[in-house]
Amino acid sequence: MTRPHYLIEFHHIGAYVKVSVIDPVTNTETSIVGDPRASEAELTRLAVRKMEYVLKKNQDAAKR
Repeated sequence: MTRPHYLIEFHHIGAYVKVSVIDPVTNTETSIVGDPRASEAELTRLAVRKMEYVLKKNQDAAKR
């Protein structure tokens, strides 16, 4: 199975970082708000995890 490619954006806003993730295949967008002291890798991991959760949830809903 190939790993999906997501578009990831980081926006530093004051005391937090907003990480937006876009799946170019489904045009689904999710975002998280994180601590700016966290590593970019950790914020990316959390944001991608949320995206995968939302995609699975949408896929399960479509099956019903």
